[in-house]
Amino acid sequence: MTASIASSLHPLPPQGSPGRTPKILLAGQHQPSLLKRMEGWSRRAGRPSAFLIQFLPAGGALTHFARDSFDLAIVEAPSAEHLAEQVQQLVRVARQGLIVRR
Repeated sequence: MTASIASSLHPLPPQGSPGRTPKILLAGQHQPSLLKRMEGWSRRAGRPSAFLIQFLPAGGALTHFARDSFDLAIVEAPSAEHLAEQVQQLVRVARQGLIVRR
């Protein structure tokens, strides 16, 4: 299942200057698993590229981030009662997002 998810993530061209480093948000408890979800995302035009990663602990709020703060956000799935708010905030802060099950 990881391969199908990873293959559906396509690097977006960074906004602003062409040399800008993409910003990525990983929100959740198990950071190594979140990093693993990014496999293949860093390849642009057949070559690796660098990116900035910011970690947010499990249950951390996305509300304090500005609109389009991140090129990619990977967050652990929240509880059912918080899902709608989490999706709304994810769409607001990231150009591309992925919600993963724990």
